[in-house]
Amino acid sequence: MKFEHVELQGKIMNFADLDEIMADAGFDAQWDYERITYDYKIIDLVRDDTYYFRVPALVQQGEIPKDNAKVQLMHPYLGKHYYPHGIEYDEVFPENIIDKCNKKLALIVEKVKAESVN
Repeated sequence: MKFEHVELQGKIMNFADLDEIMADAGFDAQWDYERITYDYKIIDLVRDDTYYFRVPALVQQGEIPKDNAKVQLMHPYLGKHYYPHGIEYDEVFPENIIDKCNKKLALIVEKVKAESVN
């Protein structure tokens, strides 16, 4: 499920600033030199399901992990983990999980807008 209603798509900012914003919001980072994905793991104890809320970005200038690398944000998305097969993104997600993702987005959107160069 993509969160296309959020104004993150296309925002460009310094890697160090984005990394700090995402860490403060509880996201973990996985990256190579050209792309980065911030993951927030959500465990639904009632349904015994695990979800991953992801915010991806692509390097536009420089390379990660240099602090001054410029990265461009893409649409956040949500996936459900299926052991041992992986993550499915075309699901009907519970409202409480979607609400939790929207609350996380609210934490980061204003900070990203303040730090972005566009």
